[in-house]
Order: sequence, then structure tokens, then C-alpha cells
Amino acid sequence: MTSATSDTIIWTGTYTPDGGGRAEGIGALREHQDGSLEWLGTAVPAQSPSFVAVHPSLPVVYAVAEQRKRVQAYRRTGAFGLEPQGPSHAAGEATCHVAVDRQGRFVAAACWGDGQVLLYELDADGGITGRLPAPPSVDPHASLSPGEPRQSRAHTSLMLQDGRIMTTDLGHDTLRIWNYEPGTGLVADHEVALPYGSGPRHLAQHSNGNVFVVSEYSVEVFIVRPEAGTFELVFRGPATSGGSQSGDSAAEICLSQDGRFAYVGVRGSNIISTLEVGGGGTELLPVRDAASGGDWPRHHLVRGNWLHVAHERSDNVATFALDPVTGLPGAVVHNVTTPSPTALVPER
Repeated sequence: MTSATSDTIIWTGTYTPDGGGRAEGIGALREHQDGSLEWLGTAVPAQSPSFVAVHPSLPVVYAVAEQRKRVQAYRRTGAFGLEPQGPSHAAGEATCHVAVDRQGRFVAAACWGDGQVLLYELDADGGITGRLPAPPSVDPHASLSPGEPRQSRAHTSLMLQDGRIMTTDLGHDTLRIWNYEPGTGLVADHEVALPYGSGPRHLAQHSNGNVFVVSEYSVEVFIVRPEAGTFELVFRGPATSGGSQSGDSAAEICLSQDGRFAYVGVRGSNIISTLEVGGGGTELLPVRDAASGGDWPRHHLVRGNWLHVAHERSDNVATFALDPVTGLPGAVVHNVTTPSPTALVPER
């Protein structure tokens, strides 16, 4: 592992009063070489920008307005500021996540409220030019819910190494894999059905191509492996070493820099679970659970030897030093106050 680069800007997604939070818009933190974070302030006023994404080569940031059902592009300005780039664009109910194509061709947005997956094509300056809805999800477990149909709830998008896109659907317990066609948007490739009621939420791709999934409802981890172009479920296990408690919901999964460990955040119990990546990337084995350093760990980020954990309800980001051998976080080494943080996204 290496130390984090000094003076990197980390954008914070947030909830503002319309989403029950205390922030004023997208926040900005400065990351120092000793792992500490410095709160710089609000980069731009915005309405509940609960998730943000960064263009791969341009000084452009994209954010949802979760309660307002919009997606907005912002351009960098000044020391840590952002300003709107063009008008905002319509999204869906409770738009909760955005991700940018590795080549900067489009942005994908996931809508928790109504299950929509939307694609926004980009111009050469990173501006949004058009909105293309993807086909809606069909519940593969519909026979297990004979009463009221379950609501589709798209939650995240992951740009895969091979150029395809994978999205999660919490409500239908599915992973949906897509191809991008210019002018058409997302074209379905195939789907992977996960166990009924698991609620797949967030994703991380290992260097070997396998995708690690954390499930919000069942607090589990899954691994899907690409076989001849089709992803197949090859592993299912607990996300924590101590088991989940009533009221727990898993939030985020990310990998150590060397890919030997994964970290899962669990709200309710307020823990970070360290899992060892075994079997050449085909197993996730819980090692230890540790207090997350605040209330409601919504999102976390590994930067070199440091693990930063954003706590939505206690208004802080806690930083842990990671042991380079065991991968385990020690005690909290830095703590910074920042209002209602819901995502941590480095500028580069």
C-alpha cells in the first residue's frame, strides 16, 4: 500500500433539509498526506446531492438532486468550488446514485423510488446532452410474491472493466448487465438473480474481473464471476463476522488498494467489517468487525493506507489507518466534522 496523495479534493455527497439533512450542498474536503481530512466548506449549493461522480478526464462533477428528481453537471471553479454547467435534467423518484463511463461518454443514474435506470449522454465538454431511459426491471421472483407486486428499486451503477455496465435492483434482487449504444442508451445483455429478499445495493470489481456485491437487507456479500461473457453467482456469505442485528442495513463495499481485503459498512450496528479476499478472488471471508467511528456509516473510501468513513447522522468522517499486513483498521486517527455526509468521491 502507498500513502494517499496530499491535497486531493474529496467531494462529499450530502443531504440538505429537503432530505432531512443539515448540509447546504456538495461539500469539499482536502486530504492530506497524513490521512487527515480538512473541511473546506460547501463547493456549491445544491438540493440533497446524495451521490456525486467525477468525469474521468475533465474538471466536471455530476450529482443527483435526490428529492427533486434531477441530475446536474457542475464545472470546477476556484480553489474548491463548483458551478452549474448547463441546466439540470429530469430523473426519477429518489434518484440516489450517479456513475460516469470510463471514456466520459455518458452518465448513468439509478432511481430508488421508481426503479428507473437512466443514461445521460455527454458532449466533448462533459455537458449533458440527452436523457435515455433503460427498459424497466421485471421481478424474477414474482411467483414468491403472489400479492402486491414488489417495487423495483434501482440503486447503483458500476462501469465494468470490459466496457459493460452493471446495475443493482434492491427491490427485485437482481444484477442487470447492459451494453451502451450511442443514441439508444442501455441495451440489456443479461441478468443475475440473487436470493429472494437479499436486496443487492453496492458493487466493487476485483482486478480478476469478479464483482463483489453487498446486500442491504440480508447483510450478505455475493460474488459473481464472468464466464464466457455471462456473470454467474459463485459465492454467498455473511458480510460481518459477528452477524447482523435487528435494524441493520449494509451500505457500501470497497476494496483495499492491493485487492486482498474488502470493507463493508453496516448502519444500525455502526460497524466496518473487514473481509479477506480468498480463493483467488472467489471468496469473501469475514475477519473482524470494528466500530465505524460515528452514527450511520453511509459510505466509505480506501485511499492508500487510510480508510475514510462518512457518517450521515453524526455529521463526521472518521479516518482509520489500515494495517498493511492484516488489512485491519486500528483506532480512529482523525475525525472531521462535515454536515450529513452520504458519499466520498475523490476528484482524481
